[in-house]
Amino acid sequence: MIVPKYWSESKTKKVVGGRQFTIKRFGWSDESELEAKKHADSRLNDAVQTLERDGDVRRIDHKTSYNGAEGIPIREEVMSTHQDVVISRNTYGALCLNTPDVLFADIDFEYSIPFTINMIAFVVLLSLASVAALFFQQWFFQTWAAFAVGVVIALMLTSTLAGFINSLVQRITGGQEAKALKRIKQVSSENTALHLRLYRTPMGYRVLVMNDVYSPTSEEAIRLLTDLQSDATYIQMCKNQQCFRARVSPKPWRIGIERLKPNSGVWPIKSERLRERTRWVSIYDKKARSYASCHYLLALGSNKVHKKAEFVRKIHDDMCNTAKSSFDIA
Repeated sequence: MIVPKYWSESKTKKVVGGRQFTIKRFGWSDESELEAKKHADSRLNDAVQTLERDGDVRRIDHKTSYNGAEGIPIREEVMSTHQDVVISRNTYGALCLNTPDVLFADIDFEYSIPFTINMIAFVVLLSLASVAALFFQQWFFQTWAAFAVGVVIALMLTSTLAGFINSLVQRITGGQEAKALKRIKQVSSENTALHLRLYRTPMGYRVLVMNDVYSPTSEEAIRLLTDLQSDATYIQMCKNQQCFRARVSPKPWRIGIERLKPNSGVWPIKSERLRERTRWVSIYDKKARSYASCHYLLALGSNKVHKKAEFVRKIHDDMCNTAKSSFDIA
């Protein structure tokens, strides 16, 4: 896991095989801007050598805060460090905890209506349209015309009926919350060595694994994240950035504040935007203190606690206001 303090950029133009290439590479360092520039120059030189050898190369490094697909580290402002735990501010202004080995998994509830329910709703309405076509055919020149009108009406009403059916199914089964909790408990029962701490987030659950530490690229970690049905994009980012990550302050729009604009949010920002950013951060941080990012619910499984996991838990729980149940989750 790398979350550098300093960034730089180097670029050049080269003609190879009668084609002109503009190549740009970023460099980074925890030591100084000068070291970051040296790193950028070195990466640029490597890219030029690849171009001259192979006749082609990826032209630019894309300026994204949290991706890793191109081998670029997390590009966010470092707010604080706690041993190897880094607190950074993401593109929209919230604080994120980044850890190389303590596993977090966010499980969002599935609010979308399943395809099967949509199809059931459509078939029901289409069947009613067929019956109606026979009944009302006297008002049309042809039965097919009445049926065509019925099909159009069925299409228009499918989403409404599907929503009603889905709500009914959720009430009967206990809803997405109960479904997700059942899955987490099943993972716990099938892996008795696990010690899982469960939190409620605005969109679902967060799981913190307390009994051991994990490499984000290990088969064990990927399997556990997959079994918990954590977001697929998050799992990929864990592998790319070689770290686990948890948001530890509210999303701005959930507390009535506009998010940092994407162009100004990717670190480092232009000097002329620093004053605007500083003002935004001051307002955001003050208001965020009255909210929680998640609430602690319960613990599952064994009582084993890894020293590093406990260290990270204390940071996480403090920053998230997990114990303040009267605070709204944002």
